[in-house]
Amino acid sequence: MTESCINDEELNKVLSVMKIIEGTSVDGVGLRTSIYFAGCSHHCEGCHNPQTWDVNNGHPMTVKEILNVIVDNDFNVTFTGGDPFYQLENVIILAKAIKSLLGKSIWCYTGYTIEDIKADNDKSRLLQYVDVLVDGRFVLPLRDTSLPFRGSSNQRIIYLK
Repeated sequence: MTESCINDEELNKVLSVMKIIEGTSVDGVGLRTSIYFAGCSHHCEGCHNPQTWDVNNGHPMTVKEILNVIVDNDFNVTFTGGDPFYQLENVIILAKAIKSLLGKSIWCYTGYTIEDIKADNDKSRLLQYVDVLVDGRFVLPLRDTSLPFRGSSNQRIIYLK
């Protein structure tokens, strides 16, 4: 990491992370590093990660520590959780670093719809770094295990890049 588009203050920003799974193939195309962020206000019925709802359930990791995990395994990246938009400001810093320093693709799972995100000036800033958005809340009556990369039929895979 040599490019200085990210400063030391940004590299030291802290995110609450539940876990990082290296080399998974269930959270997007190809092998990926999936970062499970803590914090979610959607509270979808039947959520498979309800422990992620409380941001305090995660453990603190700096942007730099997360980047080091990504560098070590050299896979593209998925943001999931919880909901990455719950820790928006520091997730944007992380996404910016992943794109500018590492050149990795980013998939992002969220309970918000793309329409909700685009209507919100703050949330929409993350989209400039995301290649693929999986949007929409998990809806238990629409659960469909045959769908790739999503849990219910209302959720969409949206290619942004």
